[in-house]
Amino acid sequence: MTLVPLPAFADNYIWMLQDGSNAIVVDPGDARPVLDALASGKLQLAAILVTHHHADHTGGVAELRAATGAAVWGPRHERIPEPYAPLVQGDRAEALGLRFEVIDVPGHTAGHIAYFLPAAEGRAPLLFCGDTLFSGGCGRLFEGTPAQMLASLDALAALPGDTRVCCAHEYTLSNLRFAQAVEPGNTDLTQYRAHCESLRAQGGAHCESLRAQGEPTLPSQLALERRINPFLRSREATVLRAVRAHAELSPDAGEADVFAALRQWKNDFR
Repeated sequence: MTLVPLPAFADNYIWMLQDGSNAIVVDPGDARPVLDALASGKLQLAAILVTHHHADHTGGVAELRAATGAAVWGPRHERIPEPYAPLVQGDRAEALGLRFEVIDVPGHTAGHIAYFLPAAEGRAPLLFCGDTLFSGGCGRLFEGTPAQMLASLDALAALPGDTRVCCAHEYTLSNLRFAQAVEPGNTDLTQYRAHCESLRAQGGAHCESLRAQGEPTLPSQLALERRINPFLRSREATVLRAVRAHAELSPDAGEADVFAALRQWKNDFR
């Protein structure tokens, strides 16, 4: 299986897994990039996996289903273009001989799910996490609570360290700028940001982002995210001190309060 990020809109990725004949896509907010990739690769679309209901993740579902007959899976507790197979924690979606495990990850939306594909011979585990986890960041809390998002990120952080993290947006560089404001002494973070910035510089002085070069920063790796992502590190002493100082939290503030303050700091960060 080959993993391909298909750029869509300003900063989305539609993830495609293809074996040379057939394909699976995740969160097709726009049908056109998928149809173009199918045509150029002479591929048949077998399945569509959806993580949550936002239009930039579901907008192309109906057109792709009509054009290809692909099966659609999505979260049971959200409105996904019908018909589709509804999924919750513990369910599996099976396509092209692959078995994706479903994880409930509420926070960004109330019924958000993620898809985890365990390791196989010659292939590291894969995580399609929608807008729950980003490289260096996490999604905004539009429908869920800080406690829910913290629990969702804990569930993802518990997956194997070599898991490739397939986020749905190219937010890495802006996330790393914020992460370094929170943990300026984190050497892993400093090195990773330098790596990303050096890749960006290869495009020339007028290149504004890795995406402008067609070079995604994704997928990331979960072991790396545990070391550099403040939203997976909100209980670490360095992050705790920074958040408490920034938000002037009381000493008895709980874990969810700290996480909420961290997320608000990111919301306001410029």
